[in-house]
Amino acid sequence: MSGIIEFVNHQVELFNGATSDEKITWSKESQFAIQAFQKNDYLAKVALANPTSAQNAIINVAAIGITLNPSAKLAYLVPRDGGVHLDISYMGLMHLAMATGSVLWGQCKLVHESDTYESNGLSVAPSHKYNPFGDRGEIVGGYCTVKTASGDFLTEEMSIAKITEIAKGSKSYNARVSPWKSHFDEMARKTIVKRASKYWPKVERLDNAISVSNEIDGIELEPVFPHYSEEQASREKELLSSNFKTDVEAICEEIKLAQTIEELKEKFSNGFTKTRGTELQQQVQSTYAKRKTELEA
Repeated sequence: MSGIIEFVNHQVELFNGATSDEKITWSKESQFAIQAFQKNDYLAKVALANPTSAQNAIINVAAIGITLNPSAKLAYLVPRDGGVHLDISYMGLMHLAMATGSVLWGQCKLVHESDTYESNGLSVAPSHKYNPFGDRGEIVGGYCTVKTASGDFLTEEMSIAKITEIAKGSKSYNARVSPWKSHFDEMARKTIVKRASKYWPKVERLDNAISVSNEIDGIELEPVFPHYSEEQASREKELLSSNFKTDVEAICEEIKLAQTIEELKEKFSNGFTKTRGTELQQQVQSTYAKRKTELEA
C-alpha cells in the first residue's frame, strides 16, 4: 500500500496548479484520496495499473473544486472500464450549482405511486405531498426544482420510463457491478439534475463537473453525425488530429512563457480542460511542472 501513498503524494504540484476553489486543499484531499485507496484494494490496484487515469481523477477534484470527503457524499474515486474516475453524485452537482452561484437553491426528489404531485407551471415550484414513513409504492418519476437569482423557480420533470430509457443506454447499465443496479435512486436523481442543468445559468466549474460525470456515466445520447465515406472520414480525422496537436503545442508555449505563478495556473487550467481525456494531457502537465519549478527557483 506504500506504493499508492507515494503515487498520490506525487500529484501535489499538478493538483495545486489546477485548483479552482481555495477551500479545496491538497492537505485534506490527498488524505481523502489515500483513504479511498486504502479501503478498496481493487481501486488501488487499478490506479497503479493505470496511473494516468488516477492522476486525471485526482486533478479533476482540484479543477472542478469538489471534495472527496466521504462524509459529504459529493464525489468519489471509483474503478470503471480499467481506470480510476471521479464520480460526482447528484448532491455534488447540486452543491456546485449553489456554490458557484448558478442557482440560489435547489432540490431533486423522486415521486412514488402513493404521492400527490402537481406541476404548477414553469416559474412556480411544484406541489409534492407524501408520507415519508409509509409505503409509497413504486417510483413513477422525479423532478428537480431550483430557485434562480431573479427569484423564479425552474423545474425539470422526468417519468420513470424516460429515466429507465436513459439508464439502459448507459455504458454502465449492463456492467457486472453497475451503479444503476446498486444505487438506482441516486443515479435517477443525477440523471434528472443533469437534464435540468441545461436550463441553468452556465458556470465553468459546474459545466466541467457535468462533462466529467457524462464521461463516466455515459448516459447522454450521442448526436447524429452526417455520413462520410471511409476516405473522407480518414482525411477528416487526420486534419482534426493535426489541428489539435498544433493547438496543444501553442498552449504549451504559452505555459512556458508564463511570468507568474498566477498566470501559470490560468494557462495550465485552460490547457488541462482542452486536453481532458487525451494522451496530450500529459504533455501539458509536464510542461506546467517544469515551468513551475523554474518560476519558484
